[in-house]
Amino acid sequence: MSASPYDVLGVAVSATHDELRRAFRKALRETHPDTGGDPGRFNAVQRAWDHVSTAEKRAAYDAGRGIHSDHHEPFTTHAARARQDTRPKARSHGHPGGWRRERFLSQLREWAGRGVEIADPYDPAFVRTAPREIRHTLADALAEESTARTLSSLGIGYTVWHDVSTGDPESKIDHVVLGPSGLFAMLSEDFGGPVRVRKGELIGEALMGERPLHELATRAKVLSRQLRVRFTGLVVVLPDDALDEPMIQLGSVRGAATIAVTQSYLAMLLRQGIPGSALIGGNELFDVRTRVGDGVRFV
Repeated sequence: MSASPYDVLGVAVSATHDELRRAFRKALRETHPDTGGDPGRFNAVQRAWDHVSTAEKRAAYDAGRGIHSDHHEPFTTHAARARQDTRPKARSHGHPGGWRRERFLSQLREWAGRGVEIADPYDPAFVRTAPREIRHTLADALAEESTARTLSSLGIGYTVWHDVSTGDPESKIDHVVLGPSGLFAMLSEDFGGPVRVRKGELIGEALMGERPLHELATRAKVLSRQLRVRFTGLVVVLPDDALDEPMIQLGSVRGAATIAVTQSYLAMLLRQGIPGSALIGGNELFDVRTRVGDGVRFV
């Protein structure tokens, strides 16, 4: 539904490794900010290469992780990645993307029909033949997993709860994040195309009438009452190529800022906080973490 690494690098899926490498180097030169290139495209090129830079990574992508835009993890060298792995991770609870993956497999079996054996449910060619609803379910599962990787890198000062129940699995909150910058309710979405903003909501042909910010606000209201907490922000996380800007603040709902943000900008938003919002810490942070930890339920 969204651009694949092959699309970003401008090569065919059947391209050789040498062809991929040459395309990457060319795209890197053309998009580099120091030579007048677009920073967003430059980052996209690096992330694309990270998914196909070795035979192992390319095989994993082609086996199913590249059906939609699972291309949000920032590019780093192997040395930088190794250094990063030694740092304490954020506290994490729940199984990101787990419910949607199970939902995807259930939908796929129902669509294929009883008695039909599916050799590889994540085969890209097979998944592309499925209805949009099923492909969207898998796209969202992959988006949730990408967001979870970003959230884990925030460090030990943050706590994350994934797949949080508000009473109905279809109305879950993908991630609840607590840190010095506040308490956030999040949905990770991949609609498979660009979106824009109108009257405090995301719109676009790819949404097919869905209202993600309205849905998130409704779910956050339920959870806020259950846990006796107030959210600092309601955030919809989208692929980098879905928004023209890395972050768009749409307004507020019951005192919580409503925001659409790209995957690559999410960590910066959570570290810096929402402009104008007060930081939290000390006893307040401990109290909120206790309330959420004691009251949260998972789907």
